[in-house]
Amino acid sequence: MKKNIGGYPYINYESTVFDQKELIENSAENLELMTRRRSVREYSDRDVPFEVIENIIKAAALAPSGANKQPWMFCVVKDPKIKQQIRKAAEEEELESYNNRMSEEWLEDLKHLGTDWQKPFLETAPYLIILFKQVYDLDESGSKKTNYYVQESVGIAAGFLISAIHKAGLATLTHTPSPMNFLQKILDRPVNEKPYLLLPVGYPADECWVPDIKKKNFDKICKVY
Repeated sequence: MKKNIGGYPYINYESTVFDQKELIENSAENLELMTRRRSVREYSDRDVPFEVIENIIKAAALAPSGANKQPWMFCVVKDPKIKQQIRKAAEEEELESYNNRMSEEWLEDLKHLGTDWQKPFLETAPYLIILFKQVYDLDESGSKKTNYYVQESVGIAAGFLISAIHKAGLATLTHTPSPMNFLQKILDRPVNEKPYLLLPVGYPADECWVPDIKKKNFDKICKVY
């Protein structure tokens, strides 16, 4: 059913109504699923159907955004040659960061994660998804059109994306080599797009070790008023 409100088409929002017991069960199931999520740096080269990647991105693109401008672009890289280019450029930036840019405190905080400048997962994972933020839109004439709350909107879409990847049964990692301008150049993206996040996507390697990290307790992250 549709309705015209203020000159714009609206649809009646319909959702499944759960009783309190079902609400608790559903939320607990999702919590259990997300509890098993880990940032993975060791991947299998096992093939993943592209339909899965398409569904994941479609789910991420359902995220809310300022004025519904949807200021994002998801670039999927599966070409081995392009992945090799990205790895080479990323490792150059990471080597510089580890040697000269990062503070001693930062490096100390990273020790328990076992990270370094080498990023083989950028070639091993069957797909790389690079999320770009569109700092403004360009109309057909090339004129700039304002986007609103770009950083917030793209951040929400990134959260949707990570959740969708995990729910599909795959692994990922939020990789942010800094600076990331090389991604714009390698992928030949327009001037209004800036790289926001790089995510390898695939199955974890048969033997995949991740840090046994602990998350903060509920009372440390939430205050109820």
